[in-house]
Amino acid sequence: MRWEYFIVAFAAMYFVCVSGDQSYEDKRCKCVCPSPAAVLNNTTGSDRKLYIANVQPNKCDCDGVILPQVGADVKVRALEFCPRCECKYENRNTTIIKVVVIIVIWVIMLLVVYMGFLICLDPLINKRAKASYQEHTNEEDEVGGGPSQQMGARGNVLNRVTHQQDKWKRQVREQRRNIYDRHTMLN
Repeated sequence: MRWEYFIVAFAAMYFVCVSGDQSYEDKRCKCVCPSPAAVLNNTTGSDRKLYIANVQPNKCDCDGVILPQVGADVKVRALEFCPRCECKYENRNTTIIKVVVIIVIWVIMLLVVYMGFLICLDPLINKRAKASYQEHTNEEDEVGGGPSQQMGARGNVLNRVTHQQDKWKRQVREQRRNIYDRHTMLN
């Protein structure tokens, strides 16, 4: 049943990538210009307008990109308007961008699945460990054996993991108490 979710997610990403092909070009000319109102009204505004067109690199200028998209009143004042524009020809590979995005999404999905696995596994470890775990006050007692060796390899691993987890939690509590109550640091 889990594989069905992966197939549906992959199909959704594929259709998003395929439908996006019509709206993005690998080669384009991007021009940033002041608002046409700044030229027409003789005001100096800081508003900028973006013009994008799919043209040849030698046509990436005001005449090839901007003037076909603006009104006749701006075309009359092209000598005032065009020097204020900055045009750049961009060549990019959207296929690589799509692949990287898909890989990032898959990594995030795998991490979410792993996190869910750990969340589901944590109560099982704690329930099993609470039933068979005796708290150690001295770490050297662990070497001597005892009940953890009798449970077999699987139980021994769970006990060690639970013991390390409890030990880490105690250290964190002690560190917090030292920092917040005593205002000291552990070495």
